[in-house]
Amino acid sequence: MDIPVYNKIGEKIDSIQLEDEKFGGPVRETLLRDAVIMYEANKRQGTACTKTRGEVAGGGRKPWVQKHTGRARAGSIRSPLWKGGGVAFGPRPRDYSYAIPKKARKKALFSALASRIRDNELVVMNEFDFDAPKTKNMVGILKALGILGESCLIVMPKADKMVWKSARNIPSVKVMTSADLNAYEVLKPKKILLTKEALHTIK
Repeated sequence: MDIPVYNKIGEKIDSIQLEDEKFGGPVRETLLRDAVIMYEANKRQGTACTKTRGEVAGGGRKPWVQKHTGRARAGSIRSPLWKGGGVAFGPRPRDYSYAIPKKARKKALFSALASRIRDNELVVMNEFDFDAPKTKNMVGILKALGILGESCLIVMPKADKMVWKSARNIPSVKVMTSADLNAYEVLKPKKILLTKEALHTIK
């Protein structure tokens, strides 16, 4: 499988060969679903909390005597049955995070990249050569590649302050390193822009 490589003015200058075994296989939708659910669960704060009848203020005195009033027996005005009472079986602080196997996460990443390649939503660029951080330069590159105006993930082989500072003021554009890449981040934006070196790192 050949993928074209573009320069910063949008001209095709080279092509890169991808392994069919990794990038040419079927898109495993069930595995992608499992990976996305895991990453979403791991983002949850898990701080939702309600008070039980033992934590709500008040209710220490029995409202009325047990018998001979004609009313239902009651031991506290903070019962979950009463207005202003505690919550029965409400949410408590908990950790929602879990992990699927490492091999499954890796296969999910390649499956996500394969789906982007098939939909022509993955663009490979030769390199970013910024002497100084300049948003105008980044906008020019995205425009030349036909990505400007769409949500985009820029993948770099390693952290680059010049690229990050040039892209941080452009709406819906995110920069991350290839080491941090996962299936969830690949599936979120409309376009994926990788440098040639970043793609070699992922391979």
